[in-house]
Amino acid sequence: MPTSAPESRADSLRRPRGAVALLAASLSYTVLTAAYVVANRATPQPGTPGQDILLNYVRHHGTEINLGAFLLVVAAVLLVPVTTTLTGLVRRGKPADGSAAAATALAGGLLASGALTASAALSWTLGRLPEESPAALARALADLSFLAGGLGYAVSFALLAAGTCLAARESGLLPRACAATGLVIAAAGLAATLLLLVFGFSYLLPVVRFGGTAWLVWAAVALARPRPTASEVNA
Repeated sequence: MPTSAPESRADSLRRPRGAVALLAASLSYTVLTAAYVVANRATPQPGTPGQDILLNYVRHHGTEINLGAFLLVVAAVLLVPVTTTLTGLVRRGKPADGSAAAATALAGGLLASGALTASAALSWTLGRLPEESPAALARALADLSFLAGGLGYAVSFALLAAGTCLAARESGLLPRACAATGLVIAAAGLAATLLLLVFGFSYLLPVVRFGGTAWLVWAAVALARPRPTASEVNA
């Protein structure tokens, strides 16, 4: 019996290689991000005096600091395969025009991973300070951890989001709404640099952290949709 055209077309649909792994890794990264936020809910604000950090935060939240650093490092490691798989998928869609944008996305993702690792190392070091340590040292470590995991991550993730969306803009790999959302998040991440001048812009950091994580899952779901094979597209 001859196969009907709709059935033949349905059979030619395939999920892009690596798309399912990207979705699984993105969801795992989301879980780790949420777990880190819960574990570090007592993190002091940037304006907290160094002596208060030593006496109230380091002294009573040592376990949470160590757990948070561990979760942050695991998330940073996981972000590397997420980035490489994501950029590989969008590069396949339009290799000629999207290579530079995909390279930007790759660099941004790797920088974001490094920022999370640096933040984890600094917070872990802060958690090991004895109570008699200088208050200025505690404040400096807290500030550096905040800048690495906050601003450093936001700017780096902006490159990841912008590069991904620009690489996929003409290939149709991402829905227009997803691509537009990614560009908005990228703009927020770049605008977050203004907190170095006016600290009020720090509200953009959670926008990028949580909004960007949600966008990452959205993009992974979109890229995991079955698509026509190369032979079907060229037919």
